[in-house]
Amino acid sequence: MINISEVIETNRMIEKENLDVRTITLGISLLDCMSDDITALCRKIREKIVRTAGNLARTADNIAMEYGIPIVNKRISITPAAIIGSAACRTPDDYVKIALTLDKAAGDVGVNFLGGYSAIVSKGMTGSDRMLMISIPEALARTGRICSSVNVGSTRTGINMDAVRLMGDIIRQTAEATRDNDSLGCAKLVVLCNAPDDNPFMAGAFHGVTEADAVINVGVSGPGVVKSALESVRGASFEVLCETIKKTAFKITRVGQLVAQEASRRLGIPFGIIDLSLAPTPAIGDSVADILHEIGIEKAGAPGTTAALALLNDQVKKGGVMASSYVGGLSGAFIPVSEDQGMIDAAECGALTIEKLEAMTCVCSVGLDMIAIPGDTPASTISGIIADEAAIGMVNQKTTAVRIIPVIGKTVGDKVEFGGLLGHAPVMPVNRFGCEEFISREGRIPAPIHSFKN
Repeated sequence: MINISEVIETNRMIEKENLDVRTITLGISLLDCMSDDITALCRKIREKIVRTAGNLARTADNIAMEYGIPIVNKRISITPAAIIGSAACRTPDDYVKIALTLDKAAGDVGVNFLGGYSAIVSKGMTGSDRMLMISIPEALARTGRICSSVNVGSTRTGINMDAVRLMGDIIRQTAEATRDNDSLGCAKLVVLCNAPDDNPFMAGAFHGVTEADAVINVGVSGPGVVKSALESVRGASFEVLCETIKKTAFKITRVGQLVAQEASRRLGIPFGIIDLSLAPTPAIGDSVADILHEIGIEKAGAPGTTAALALLNDQVKKGGVMASSYVGGLSGAFIPVSEDQGMIDAAECGALTIEKLEAMTCVCSVGLDMIAIPGDTPASTISGIIADEAAIGMVNQKTTAVRIIPVIGKTVGDKVEFGGLLGHAPVMPVNRFGCEEFISREGRIPAPIHSFKN
C-alpha cells in the first residue's frame, strides 16, 4: 500500500530534486521491412514507424500530466540499420536515404530522437556495415533526430581494430561535416563495446534482433534525489551511506516502473526493461559529480573519485533490482562531461582529466561521454582512445563507450555550447603522443581468456 507520506515524498522529489523519467523509448523491429529495392524499403520503414509509434508522444504526455511525473524525452530505437539495408543498399548514399526516411518518420510521430542508425561489427564488417559507417558523417549532418552507434568489440569476440581505425576517421569526418554547429554531429555518434540490445538512452540505443516486434523501455534519472538523501547522512558510516543510496534508488526505480507499465498498457505494447541509470543534466543540483562531492570528494577527479563512483554505481543497481523484475540497458551512473555541471566545473579547474575519466569508466555505466577535444586531434589518436575504452569493456565484461567531439576550430581552453540536455563543455587536452603504428595494424585484438565460458 502507498501511504500519504510516500506520495508527499515523491512529489518533493519531482518539484525540488529534479526527479524525472528521462525517456520512454519504443523499440521497433524493422526486420519485416527488408527489401532489395531502396524505395520500397524506405516506404515500409516509414509506414511501420508511423503505425507503431503514432500514439507514443501523446500517450507519454498524458501520463506525465495525469501522474505529475515529468517525462523529458520520447524516443524510438530500431533494428540496426546496417541489417535492414543490407539487401537494398548498394552505396553509402542509399544509407543516407534511409537516414532521411527515419528522420522524417521521427518528426511525423513527434519523438525527440531515433536511435539505431547502427552497425554491430565486434568481430568483422560486412560490405553493408562498412557502407553504413562511411555514410554516418553525411547522415548526421543532414538529419536532426537521428543517432548513430557502432559496436566494435565484445568480451566474447575481442576488438575489431579495423572498425576502430575506421571510426577514428568517421568521427573526424562527422566533426568536419557539422563544423558550422560546433561539430554537433559527434554528439549523436557513439562507439561501443558490449552494447546491450535494450538500452533506452541515446546515442547508443538500438533494438536488438533478439527483441520482440515492439517493446517499451524506460530510463529514469534522479541524481538530485540521491544527493538530497545523502545530505541527511553526512559523516555517517559507509553502511549508512550505502543503505541510503539503495533505498533512494528503489524509490526512483518504482516511479519508472509505474510509468513503464502504464505506457505499456495504454499502447498495447509489451514492457521491456527499466534502465535505472543516474543520468545528469546541466541543471544545478542534477549532477553525479555533486553526489561524489556529498560522499566526500572535493572535486570529481580527486583521489578517491573512482572508489566513490564504484560504491555509488553498485548501490544504485542493488536498490533498483529490488524495485523491478526487469532491469536492463546500462543501469548505473553516467558521467558525461558536458551534461553534468559538476563535471564541467571539475574539468575547468583541472581536477578532471581524460585519463582520470578513463579510470572512472572502469566502474560506471558507460564510458568517455560528451567530451570536447581540440579540433586538430588526429584520427589515429581518437581511434586509440576508442581502443583503450573498448579494452576496458572487453576485459571487465561491461559496456563501455566513447562519445567524443573534436570541435573543429577550437582548442584547449575554449568552451563549446551544445544546448539543451547536451549542455556545454570546456575543450579538454588529449595526450600529444601518438599511436599511429598501433592503430594501423590490421585485424582484431583477441578475446580475453575468461571469455571462454562453455
